[in-house]
Amino acid sequence: MARSSQQKLKILYMLRLFMEKTDEQHPITVAEIMEYLSGYGIMVERKTVYDDIETLRLFGLDIINRRAKPSGFYLGSREFELAELKLLVDAVQSSKFITGKKSTQLIHKIESLTSKYEARQLHRQVFVEHRVKSMNESVYYNIDEIHQAIDGNTQISFQYYEWTILKEMRLRKNGERYRISPWGLIWKDENYYLVGLDEKSKIVKHYRVDKMLKIRQEPEKRNGQEIFEGYDAALFATRTFGMFGGKEEVVTLSFKNHLVGVVIDRFGQEVMIRRQDPEHFCVSVKVNISTQFFAWLCGLGDEVTIEKPMSIRNEYQEYLTKILSNYTKE
Repeated sequence: MARSSQQKLKILYMLRLFMEKTDEQHPITVAEIMEYLSGYGIMVERKTVYDDIETLRLFGLDIINRRAKPSGFYLGSREFELAELKLLVDAVQSSKFITGKKSTQLIHKIESLTSKYEARQLHRQVFVEHRVKSMNESVYYNIDEIHQAIDGNTQISFQYYEWTILKEMRLRKNGERYRISPWGLIWKDENYYLVGLDEKSKIVKHYRVDKMLKIRQEPEKRNGQEIFEGYDAALFATRTFGMFGGKEEVVTLSFKNHLVGVVIDRFGQEVMIRRQDPEHFCVSVKVNISTQFFAWLCGLGDEVTIEKPMSIRNEYQEYLTKILSNYTKE
């Protein structure tokens, strides 16, 4: 490489040096910078190094000259703080919808946003023992395809699979493609779900993104704007238990007082809480009635009661009776 070309690359090599190999505990001296550049065949004087450091500062880099030991120059602040990167790593590693392979790739990219020394701290916390991860490598691109369809106001189609008892993937509807007008994505119960209008049934449905295969955008424009106008994904997720659909009802529930935190975690701080008696409180909330909603109630045992409507109260009683019958047969 010609000397002039090397000199043009000098400032870029220095930028990479500060990004990758310096932090508050690992400053670098001018002599070490000169040695680093010489490894690329770039010979510089001390004054040139100081001038280039000042140029990088003017560019916006927070390069600090530390005079106490260990002394030297280091990059003081970055786009992301270490604590923020740890949160990103945790989110990637704990996400079921991202495959193990893709998780590793993303974490390596996150590590590149800090020094190699601080990246070791990220590496130490990426291991979540026996974590169940998606097996669908295309999920990462499915999400991007869905976002593009939403932005472009177009329908999508895809195949959808389920697991057999032999642990084999089987396409639903014999491989027939689903045609959906996509309107939103929800991250719920550690999975990503597409919410949209089924073009065949004209019913709002949701689908696990990691179970979608061969997704593609279609030329037809989306339908369902009148349904999804003012659509609130967070509110939808709150009312839907385990992402199982069902008829929407206003249900009045009675809880023991100590479960107030559970109710706020489930329905949010805006939920209206009314005192029922010294030991109980009531809430009236909109929920999608499903077996998952009943299962959530079961988990709270005799400390929660459906007060009304009676139709849902009776439906829950039938649900419990059916479960109990499995344990009362001779």
